Amino acid sequence: SQVSFEEESQNPPAVGHWKPLMPSKGDKEEPEGGCQDAGGADEPQSTEQLNVSRLRSSSVEIREKGSEFLRDELHKAQKELKLKDKECERLSKVREQLEQELEELTASLFEEAHKMVREANTKQAAAEKQLREARGKIDMLQAEVTALKTLVITSTPSSPNRELHPQLQSPSKAGFRKGHGRNKSTSSAMVSAASQSVAPEPVSRECKEVDSILFAEFQAWKESPTLDKSCSFLDRIYREDVGPCLDFTKQELSELVRVAVEQNTLTIEPVASQTVPVGKVAAEECGGPKKCALSGLPRTCKHRIMLGDSGNYYYISPSCRARITAVCNFFTYIRYIQQGLVRQDVEPMYWEVMRLRREMSLAKLGFYPSEM
Repeated sequence: SQVSFEEESQNPPAVGHWKPLMPSKGDKEEPEGGCQDAGGADEPQSTEQLNVSRLRSSSVEIREKGSEFLRDELHKAQKELKLKDKECERLSKVREQLEQELEELTASLFEEAHKMVREANTKQAAAEKQLREARGKIDMLQAEVTALKTLVITSTPSSPNRELHPQLQSPSKAGFRKGHGRNKSTSSAMVSAASQSVAPEPVSRECKEVDSILFAEFQAWKESPTLDKSCSFLDRIYREDVGPCLDFTKQELSELVRVAVEQNTLTIEPVASQTVPVGKVAAEECGGPKKCALSGLPRTCKHRIMLGDSGNYYYISPSCRARITAVCNFFTYIRYIQQGLVRQDVEPMYWEVMRLRREMSLAKLGFYPSEM
């Protein structure tokens, strides 16, 4: 409407010339009246021109106001555009930041996933290795259990099986054996009294009577066998037999021997069969072939002991070896009972424990077989 108004203002209406009216008959006689009519015709013409000028001035004013309004609107639109640009710029920065964070998060997630996969593979390899080792140990233990059952069944204290006990052979025969004569405390567990102490009289000639207190303590221990020395059964044996039997002059070494026997990590080797590998540093040897490391007395030492895997060897006399072997035999037998390898009634097991206690008592008093 404004544009149409401007077009109309640019094209003002045509103003025609006023034609004088023909004088009437009555007008001829009055020339002065004609002059008045001519003056009256000029007056409408000036009014029309005045209207046209007013229209032109009003159109100019409207045009100026319109242009001013348009300028204001333009400024507003420019401001809004600037605000929109700033908002777009801010949103683009936010988007870039989010994209960067998303990339970093994705990279960290992939790295963490790869790390977890590597750890899982490492753990799986370690578990498989442990499984293989455990299966190997199980097979070895099953073979040992089978051999021990054979020993328990075919060998008794009164009539040991010498084919299954090479250590019971005479020294002349033992010298022809090949390999390294190394006897762990477990392997010497079922050595009979014939090789460890003075041969006892036959069972038929002995008079035995069960001690009610000792038998009750053994029965209570047999119900739930354990190696904890806090129970009454083992506490008594520690006080009366194990402690005195392993009480040597060298107190510090005696304590180490006791711990090794309890943990089943004591090794006894004949001195004559020892071989030191070439290029290997010789182990620390306490005492010597002519001096006992436990008693400190000059004695002919035919054996030496090693505690665990320390590599330190200690020469021991036959008497000390008999005392240590007697304690090892006792611990090995009660381990067999704990593991369920002894298939006997309670009373025969009790008398076997008493026999092993007697061996410890004899050994701590200085009695030992000549073969040692």
